[in-house]
Amino acid sequence: MSPSAIAPELAQKAVNCLRMLAADAVQKANSGHPGMPMGAADYAFVLWTQFLKHNPDDPQWPNRDRFVLSAGHGSMLLYGLLHLSGYELPMEQLQQFRQWASMTPGHPEYRCAPGVETTTGPLGQGFGNGVGMALASQMMAARFNRSDLRLVDHFVYVICSDGDLMEGVASEAASLAGHLGLGNLICLYDDNRITIEGSTDLAFSEDVGRRFEAYGWHVQHIDGHDRQAAARAIEQAQREKERPSLIVCRTHIAKGAPHAQDTAEAHGAPLGEEELRLTKESLGWPLEPSFLVPPEVRAIFVQRREELKVEYDAWVQMLARYRQQHPDLAERWDRMQRKEVPDDLEEQLLAVQFDKPIATRSASGKVLQKAAALVPSLCGGSADLAPSTMTILQECGHIAKGDLSGRNLHFGVREHGMGAILNGMALYGGLIPYGATFLVFSDYMRASIRLACMMKARVIYVFTHDSIFVGEDGPTHQPVEQVAALRAIPNLTVIRPADGSETAAAWAVALRNTQGPTALILSRQALPVLDRGKYAPASGLAQGAYVISEAQSLPPETILIATGSEVPLALEVAEGLRERGKDVRVVSMPSMELFERQPDDYKRNVLPPECKQRVVMEAGVSFGWHRYAGERGRIVSIERFGASAPAKVVAQHFGFTAQSILDRLAQEP
Repeated sequence: MSPSAIAPELAQKAVNCLRMLAADAVQKANSGHPGMPMGAADYAFVLWTQFLKHNPDDPQWPNRDRFVLSAGHGSMLLYGLLHLSGYELPMEQLQQFRQWASMTPGHPEYRCAPGVETTTGPLGQGFGNGVGMALASQMMAARFNRSDLRLVDHFVYVICSDGDLMEGVASEAASLAGHLGLGNLICLYDDNRITIEGSTDLAFSEDVGRRFEAYGWHVQHIDGHDRQAAARAIEQAQREKERPSLIVCRTHIAKGAPHAQDTAEAHGAPLGEEELRLTKESLGWPLEPSFLVPPEVRAIFVQRREELKVEYDAWVQMLARYRQQHPDLAERWDRMQRKEVPDDLEEQLLAVQFDKPIATRSASGKVLQKAAALVPSLCGGSADLAPSTMTILQECGHIAKGDLSGRNLHFGVREHGMGAILNGMALYGGLIPYGATFLVFSDYMRASIRLACMMKARVIYVFTHDSIFVGEDGPTHQPVEQVAALRAIPNLTVIRPADGSETAAAWAVALRNTQGPTALILSRQALPVLDRGKYAPASGLAQGAYVISEAQSLPPETILIATGSEVPLALEVAEGLRERGKDVRVVSMPSMELFERQPDDYKRNVLPPECKQRVVMEAGVSFGWHRYAGERGRIVSIERFGASAPAKVVAQHFGFTAQSILDRLAQEP
């Protein structure tokens, strides 16, 4: 819809409608953030009625523009736009803003309402998601577009706030976006210069535009309430193909509210009944009813929906021609859209052979090559640590400015940004991304991991250098509490494999996991190749815990429970106990989460309740293990930070040798 197609008076009424929907919803809930939606309504209206390409009847249309409200506190702006645009978000849901089980939670939540592309709330994360979506879009375009048939041809739009651009995660993501020249990314910065504490002058006085120019972005400045200027700026940003665009939109928070405009109070509190009344009067808006949508305003969005339907139908017809002209590519397109993995994935990955002691990070690297050949959606990289995390896909090409056809990503030393970008890539569709770094640095990514778990995003994390056995690098690089901290995040599947075969099984589980992210916890040091003729097959990993070495009698007298690099140690301790006449079962428990999903009968068979003599071994804090050790069990753990010394020396001093554990067990009742 061209700017001239809507009379200025009607456009103003539509903008005021968006403002009042937000103000009414926040007032009814007595909770929320009215200021940002009221301030951003002008340019958001322009974006949604003149530029944004989408289809409310098919919210998952692959070639839709993506819209990310990184300033998630302004969620009522998004809900109002979705409702008016014809998504299945009825007025009753706007009236239930921030209430139990509504489709309109306080911050946008993925899967909660159609048209919400990602969960935003923690500032800066949505911005990083937008970078990930733009990157994924260009990667898919490089794979499938042909000169006359462009299956992927759209933009990613982000509305971000002062707070978003203060957060470091946005800086990391913006830097990479500029480096890669993601010209399909257009960010509108709502520069209202107000945060919770007051004016941004309290802590934020930089020239944001010049910062982004230094990142390699195309930057424009507009009056965010000038709708013609907003349209011209977006048009210019669309023409810029070599750089991502930032449009700095100078706005007034709570625009139109006589006393609340430009105040910190308008950021995060209802206007109040009196100020709401005065605002409606100042805007010429009817005092009643609340949640008013004039028919002529709704008609604007109905007309826009009809215009967009033409574009959608043309794309569907193009896809049909594509299938005729490029059947092999079309088949791969379908497989990637479904993120398919082979039916025999486990069998093929477990066929990878290991003939000598190998670190699980190295085993992972070997398995990863096979996985990449089997799963075209798989792609990823590391935070500048690929040679150490063993995460390069051989012969798969590298992502670089001007060539995004490869599958290897280089995130630079940017764990914060990597986490948010991975989420955006996974949500975009078609790709199963992985990101790698040392386990101790997973702390940098925690906010992104948490959001991935909320959204059930199909992301794989490869965390290597998993314990004190990093050795000489010392306590700053020796993770002690990180595995327990990751296990504490709901819906994150954490897997710490014991050898190469368990690592292969772990990758199979990760690639099949459609219900959330997976974290693979891998060793730096070489581990023995466990003789699967002597011990149980590694396919037991899929159950989270399995009996790897059985006792002579049942129930066993003692159960040793271990994970990762401590499983070979437990097997060695078991032999020592058997020499002392003890009847011992050894359980490998690579994943508590997978184990807890098993039927109760299976769990009781692996850990019979009547066996009270249990010993847990993990080179980290004991947090989380007590439920498996039981009241009479013992936990061999590390309850302090590590130390800088060769790995064998560290192991000796921390008591992680078979003889040390045997001596300890002999001394304890």
